[in-house]
Amino acid sequence: MNKSFENEYYKNQLIRSSGSSSLNFGEAQGTISDKDFIFKLTLVVKELKESRNSLKILNYIKEGDEITRILLLKEVEELIAISSKMIINKK
Repeated sequence: MNKSFENEYYKNQLIRSSGSSSLNFGEAQGTISDKDFIFKLTLVVKELKESRNSLKILNYIKEGDEITRILLLKEVEELIAISSKMIINKK
């Protein structure tokens, strides 16, 4: 990626939100109650959606490898769907 202010901002935002979703998923795995599990998974979905938005912006401005951008967008959509289904199944 080019070293422009905008690219660095969205790249760093993507790193933070994707890392947060991963860490919150790890915390969800260690919960005791269903209520806490649902809460943690809700945070995971929120952070994944934030990652998706950053990826969409990077895709829109055509920053980075096109195939990688497409694959990452597909992956984040699948992770959102899986996490959302896990929440529904616990309710």
